[in-house]
Amino acid sequence: MTPSIALAGLALAGKPPPPPDLDAVAAGLLGAALASDEAYRELAALCDGIGHRVTGSAALDRAIDWGLAEMTADGLSTRREPVTVPIWARNEARATLLGSPARDLPILALGRSGATPAGGIDAEVVVVGSFDEYKALPDAAVAGKIVVWDVPFTDYGATVAYRWAGAIEGAKRGAVASLVRSVTPESLSTPHTGVMGVEEGKAPLPAAALTVEDSMTLRRLAAAGPTRVHLEINAREMPDGQSANAIGERLGRELPEEIVVLGCHLDSWDVGQGAQDDGAGCVMVMEAAALLAALPVAPRRTVRVVLFTNEESGGAGGKAYQAAHAGERHVGVLEADTGAGAPLGFRVDVGADDRPDLEGLARLQRWLEPLGAGRLEPGGAGADVGPLVAAGSAGLGLINEMSGYWRIHHTHADTFDKVEPAALRFNTAAVALAAWWLAEGDPIGRLPGAVPGVEPP
Repeated sequence: MTPSIALAGLALAGKPPPPPDLDAVAAGLLGAALASDEAYRELAALCDGIGHRVTGSAALDRAIDWGLAEMTADGLSTRREPVTVPIWARNEARATLLGSPARDLPILALGRSGATPAGGIDAEVVVVGSFDEYKALPDAAVAGKIVVWDVPFTDYGATVAYRWAGAIEGAKRGAVASLVRSVTPESLSTPHTGVMGVEEGKAPLPAAALTVEDSMTLRRLAAAGPTRVHLEINAREMPDGQSANAIGERLGRELPEEIVVLGCHLDSWDVGQGAQDDGAGCVMVMEAAALLAALPVAPRRTVRVVLFTNEESGGAGGKAYQAAHAGERHVGVLEADTGAGAPLGFRVDVGADDRPDLEGLARLQRWLEPLGAGRLEPGGAGADVGPLVAAGSAGLGLINEMSGYWRIHHTHADTFDKVEPAALRFNTAAVALAAWWLAEGDPIGRLPGAVPGVEPP
């Protein structure tokens, strides 16, 4: 549990407390965050004690209970909010490059992949480097083939489109499977999993991620002549099941009906330990809320931590939360979901308005600058809080230094040992300062439900 932060003068015995000095409290939060390794301890317990936490697993259920217990110990009121989630099982998957000699190709099935027939399939590969290259092929060049999407990493948003849509596009033209080059700029023969898109009412193709090296090899071999691969994927889509968002909050002292959400996702893929994605984000927001809960006087607004379920394979947690709380007034939301590298700042998201008032955040920027996190720029706050932003809330998305992130993203290598304690302290401090600003300062944008042209209270 986080020790109480001693900030003299915030509470007077027997009298209503005076308005807090924003800068003094911010300084106290900064010092307390940088002096504590509580977030690092929590992350070790999550990663080593529970491990990866795929949607629908007993491990995710244990992680939800763990999160609730930690937040209760930190002085937050807690509850579990049920969410119906899709459930998919990876099971076994293997690929073999046929020829003389044959050799195995390390793969990871993509989330929601279909299964191959019993015994697998043997098929020729057709290798493409873009959707345009694929569309230029005649249908006869695709039908009955395994499409290999050998697309080099540019940025995540652009490159992940091939993981998402590759199997859908292949199915439209009679492909029997889809293999995608792992979404990463660098690789040590490590496949990266992730969710794929599935068309409503249609059976998904078998689909998997190849290592960068093997994807490039298949391109060279296919350019030289017909190249065949044996593929077995035993993935299975199962009936929807029950999971939950884990909620912890401290009620605001003046405006309890105005809510600030600090969000992350507690689920992970079923490889590695989910340390960077998104265990680190969860302990950042949990410990930031614990620091605010330790203040002798509550912030003006209610601070609510939401450990979302099912971000990785459907986003059911974020959608369910927005639907369940649509009648509440969410003044600001914050998400941490880009690893545990050093904090650089925040993306500011005001939904349809693409010109957020960054000047209005000058005080927050000043607080963040000692951490090297003073960058504020327009951008999306995050997938889980996206439905809240779309409904009118303003959002902040933590920006992390990510040079080491993509090489381990969605792999067996996403483990606790790669998280630096100092960087985690800096991230926790940045989140705590941003949470304090959202909970105590002026709203970033127009309050949900406010009348255009009328100043919010």
